[in-house]
Amino acid sequence: MTSAQQYIECDILVVGGGLGGTAAAVRAARMGYRVCLTEETYWIGGQCTSQGMAALAEPPTIESFGGTAAYCEFRDRVRTIYLDNYSLSTAAQSTPYLNPGAGWASRLCFEPRVGLAALLYMVVPEIEAGRLEIFYGARVQEAEIQNETVRSVSVAQPDYDRLLHFSCTYVLDATELGDLLPLLDIPYVVEDETDEAHAGPDGPAPELVHPFTFPFALDFRPGEDHTIAKPANYENNRDNQPYATTVNCNGNEQDFNFFEVANGSPGAFWTHHRIFAAENFVDAAHDLIVVNWPGNACKTDNIIDTPAAQRTDALQRAKDLSLGLLYWLQTEVRRDDGNGRGYPELRLRGDILGTDDGLSQHPYIRTSRRIKARKTVREQDISAADQTGARAAFFADSIGLGYGPDAMFNVLGDGARTIPTRPFQIPLGAFIPQGVTNLLPACKNIGTTHITQSYYHPHSTEWNIGEAAGALAAFCLGQHQTPTAVYDKADLRRQFQVQLLELGVPLYWYEDMPSGHPAASACQLLAQTAIWPGASDHLLFNPDKTVEAREMVRLLEIAGLPPDVLGAEKKSRAELARCIADLKFALS
Repeated sequence: MTSAQQYIECDILVVGGGLGGTAAAVRAARMGYRVCLTEETYWIGGQCTSQGMAALAEPPTIESFGGTAAYCEFRDRVRTIYLDNYSLSTAAQSTPYLNPGAGWASRLCFEPRVGLAALLYMVVPEIEAGRLEIFYGARVQEAEIQNETVRSVSVAQPDYDRLLHFSCTYVLDATELGDLLPLLDIPYVVEDETDEAHAGPDGPAPELVHPFTFPFALDFRPGEDHTIAKPANYENNRDNQPYATTVNCNGNEQDFNFFEVANGSPGAFWTHHRIFAAENFVDAAHDLIVVNWPGNACKTDNIIDTPAAQRTDALQRAKDLSLGLLYWLQTEVRRDDGNGRGYPELRLRGDILGTDDGLSQHPYIRTSRRIKARKTVREQDISAADQTGARAAFFADSIGLGYGPDAMFNVLGDGARTIPTRPFQIPLGAFIPQGVTNLLPACKNIGTTHITQSYYHPHSTEWNIGEAAGALAAFCLGQHQTPTAVYDKADLRRQFQVQLLELGVPLYWYEDMPSGHPAASACQLLAQTAIWPGASDHLLFNPDKTVEAREMVRLLEIAGLPPDVLGAEKKSRAELARCIADLKFALS
């Protein structure tokens, strides 16, 4: 039977409904444009919903600074859902920053369905206004490019027996693997551009892997036996993965107990990605956890640019790997009390992730195809070893911020070498692909190296990437310009950066200047234009500190303003920043 054909026109097509894609769609729709969003699964949200990773990887300052206003809106909505719909304990109600799961891997751990509900709160108003339409169960099939312009994208919806043909002005690739790039036959990267970029002092760069995982959810039912059937290839996976609670963390062996905290460890296995802590709720008897551990990180198979049959086999092996870890936990792990081995009381909870097999709907994927961009972010740009100041390398074309969580969490994800980083910026140049004029990356497929890609993948950073891509497409539509022109022309780039600041997208690291501060946009704009850069040894702006007269004159001169334009009255740093930004850039 021939699938039904449907032709759809929109301003912006976002392919992939993960965190980046959802952020892009919401931002572009809020800016007044007609947006279509396609998603392979039936849950938008990617990492924190269909992939099960509802323990947000974020900067340590996220409660006050480090995320966009829209990302913080999402976080607030998650907490509001719990406050309004759950019976919280007295202690949980009174905590200033509720962490429903109280997991030690994140400041905000929650059930994936709650993350989905929070995102739906953000997209539904745009759907009702006719600015956004979402197509679920949809996988990209074809894309047509002519004269370096994407003309159409075809997406299959097998469950609806139809093929959708989209015509649009801009296409955003927010798929987990950069699926549009090979279809368009434009330059992209899977491995690294050079081995020298990651060679260590003791020899060549380590072998690169493309890890992915099927997380799974568990609860603990005392007195019950929920042992699953032994999965395929169990013994081989157990011995070679291996399955263990001892983890190599940047060359150091770290031992984790199952329920109790071992000496020197940051927490127990059980509370690592705990998404529902019974202690936070009235009459709740059981915790819920999601397992994402080195034991179920598939590092030997590759699902990028592989034949379909090989990819299917690799995904099944990854599922067997995860189920094998569960079986090992149920039958062989050392019990904390020393009384035998295994916890048969562990129960697989597929209902938490919306699946029959108990595993996540979609694999949690850490690496992707990446565009060959005008700017490639390299290790030297963000590593603490190379960037000795408080911040990573300065990018004049910054369109957002990122900062990976502690190296521990990266190691627990894939075991690859990790690097301490400085708080970094997201450069516009990393969004400008070769060979196409109207395609933008909106996920982890921006211009990075293999290793730096993992630092642009945490939840808050992926959201910022997607939101910036959506805002850029909308800005270009409004200005009748191209992304390349915005990157190349300083005046256009500055205009776009000002718009981002007004939308609550911070561009420069000032930990004490949250987006709600009256001088937040001003101080960041002045830093971006090199009029008033931040201190080299800390991340503070100190907005209330009084500026000495000599310093005020110096800053006015740098800005090209008359030294007496503000009179002799002393001003705080915040007041002065606002005055200079208003006079220089008409930023109110």
